[in-house]
Amino acid sequence: MREVNLRSIDLNLLVVLLALLETRHVTRAADRLHMSQPAVSRALQRLRGTFDDELLVRTTAGYDLSARAVSLLPKLQTLLDDTAQLIAEPEFIPAQARDVVRFYGLDLEACCFLPSLMKVLQEEAPQMRLEMRSDPRNHFDLLEEGDVHFTITALSPSRSESQYRRLLMAQTHTVCLMGEHHPLVNQELTLEKYLAASHGIVSVTGQGMGIIDERLETLGKSRHLGLRLSNFMSVADFCETTDLLFVLPELIAKRIVDGRRVIYREVPHRYTRQILIFISTGMSVITGTLCVSGYGSS
Repeated sequence: MREVNLRSIDLNLLVVLLALLETRHVTRAADRLHMSQPAVSRALQRLRGTFDDELLVRTTAGYDLSARAVSLLPKLQTLLDDTAQLIAEPEFIPAQARDVVRFYGLDLEACCFLPSLMKVLQEEAPQMRLEMRSDPRNHFDLLEEGDVHFTITALSPSRSESQYRRLLMAQTHTVCLMGEHHPLVNQELTLEKYLAASHGIVSVTGQGMGIIDERLETLGKSRHLGLRLSNFMSVADFCETTDLLFVLPELIAKRIVDGRRVIYREVPHRYTRQILIFISTGMSVITGTLCVSGYGSS
């Protein structure tokens, strides 16, 4: 078998060759390919040179396949079918999927959204498995490194958001949590009184300023941070036993105060936060697990 340099061959000609061999007619092949008849004729001449064979042999009844073309046809059909499947995006069939879907998010953020997703997985994709990580670290790094597929967060990546696909999960206002015994419970929560209090924050990374502190800094203000936590689970305990204030999304606050001696109030610097799922690049197939849940994308 002679050695072939594929770089010297126009592989697009194989598509033309398939049409010629299946139709056994230059004009009909041109119609199928939406090409001009002269262009297909020129392609046929190049193919004859490449294969060193006539491929289509003129007879009294038209064209017939050469012996080489007869042997080429089934191989060419298989090759082009396999190539199309190689390039095509895999079809996501929930009932057949066995993927492991890895999420990152803080505890109560996960509690707000993942149980409903798990219910859908059990019904639509029972062979799939959901894994959740909540260890304190930069979760956008986890996405970039491929350690997780999705991140639930109200934060924004330090780099451009355009590198991620996003699903909007909820929009929620921020509120201020405090114990029922707190001196500010029955007072108007002015900015001055808020700043004079001691505060706790929940920090995903355990580093740097919180979003509230960044906003206060733009106003030339600051507050005293007495506590930094890596998750939401102990917020209620600290509110019940100390005079710390926590500013959190209302969606999370409702879960924290349920059954506890903790209340929440509007804050003087109230603002709306979006809770999003960020999706790592190339996870279009696994994203189907969210699509069956009815979440919209952006």
